Amino acid sequence: MSQRVLTTESGAPVADNQNSATAGVGGPLLLQDQHLLEKLARFNRERIPERVVHARGSGAYGHFEVTDDVTAYTHAAFLGEIGKRTEVFARFSTVADNLGGADAVRDPRGFALKFYTEEGNYDLVGNNTPVFFIKDPLKFPDFIHSQKRDPFTGKQEPDNVWDFWAHAPEATHQVTWLMGDRGIPASYRHMNGYGSHTYQWTNAAGEAFFVKYHFKTNQGIRCLSTEQAQELAGKDPNSHQTDLLQAIERGVHPSWTLYAQIMPAADAAEYRFNPFDLTKVWPHRDYPLQRVGRLVLDRNPDNVFAEVEQAAFSPNNFVPGIGPSADKMLQGRLFAYADAHRYRLGVNHTQLAVNAPRATTADNYGRDGLMAANSQGRYAKNYEPNSYDGPAETGRPLAAPLPVAGHTGTHAAPQHTKDDDFYQAGELYRLMSEEEKRRLVANIAGGLAQVSRDDVIEKNLAHFHAADPEYGRRVREAVEALRED
Repeated sequence: MSQRVLTTESGAPVADNQNSATAGVGGPLLLQDQHLLEKLARFNRERIPERVVHARGSGAYGHFEVTDDVTAYTHAAFLGEIGKRTEVFARFSTVADNLGGADAVRDPRGFALKFYTEEGNYDLVGNNTPVFFIKDPLKFPDFIHSQKRDPFTGKQEPDNVWDFWAHAPEATHQVTWLMGDRGIPASYRHMNGYGSHTYQWTNAAGEAFFVKYHFKTNQGIRCLSTEQAQELAGKDPNSHQTDLLQAIERGVHPSWTLYAQIMPAADAAEYRFNPFDLTKVWPHRDYPLQRVGRLVLDRNPDNVFAEVEQAAFSPNNFVPGIGPSADKMLQGRLFAYADAHRYRLGVNHTQLAVNAPRATTADNYGRDGLMAANSQGRYAKNYEPNSYDGPAETGRPLAAPLPVAGHTGTHAAPQHTKDDDFYQAGELYRLMSEEEKRRLVANIAGGLAQVSRDDVIEKNLAHFHAADPEYGRRVREAVEALRED
């Protein structure tokens, strides 16, 4: 095989890639050395803005296979028959830290999936927890600011973290999850994934259902203690990336079984919890898990930057048969995620290979912008309707319409019979074994005891007491013991 020729970005052959052009031997460099200037200019631009959240991530390709008939609930084509397979790209991530942060930290994990379906790409963007800290997207920037690096100290501050939670009692449920045994997964392979939000499925007859997704790991749940995580993060900050990469490379393909909780739309109004509240779960005794299919990851990306860092997931990428619900956090994410990608990657990020449809072709009137590659030829029009056989609307909505009523305004979330900020957190605490409770209390106290303001500590202790009196008492005693040392 003949040696390939190194070229410039314009395709011209490079004569010397070891020595810069100079004015004589040992002289100053020449501005005319375009190969040098091109290399340095490209090097200066190799990094793009990292994600504000979920910056630190890993990804892999695989497939999703339908194992059970769900056509009574949705007419989504990729869920249309048992045995049907759809190519998938998955990205896992931590939330709060920067791109160079360690994997083994106490933090929720992102669980994002891109299904390359024949009806377009469907993005399901969730976490490894079924709930979240807040229920209204208006509070999201403030929440993230409290968890990220302080503007003055440049590091995460317990005062900020716990001060926000002190003023957000709805966070008590997720804090109990985060500080419990599942707060630090041993690897991405050994954790569950959840859609977290409530979504809508619509069947061929136009009947609407609300749905929650549960991806149960087939590797089993494995987690790290605080001490194990601290040791691992120091030894190998890339532990989760290393584990996922090496497992797939040696043919150990991680898999998850997808289950769905399905609620007839008519049940939502009278359900004892607000079914669209991201801080709540639907108890399985009310809506049991129904098996849907199996997710398998079997191929690593060839280039982490091109395929993981540039992967763009947005909850507004629906396909026929699947749509949004009135979940306020989901509604906010429908805009925020796509807008973040337009900022980070440009308006044409959907033309990148990892983001482009694979089982169909994108055909619309989007044109121009940075790095546009879809001119579509001299005869294609960039407006609609037109007389030139351009793509036209179908008239078929993706999902059923959602009924609305009342006056516009800044309304608090509607209250259902069991809606409070503490009931489900208490239920979760009471499900734990004594050893799980002990570790939970120690994890909470370890952070809360570092807070400098007594009033902030008291507000948080009141939340845990409201969830369960024993829970509150034990956290108080643990915090007091640490503050006395």
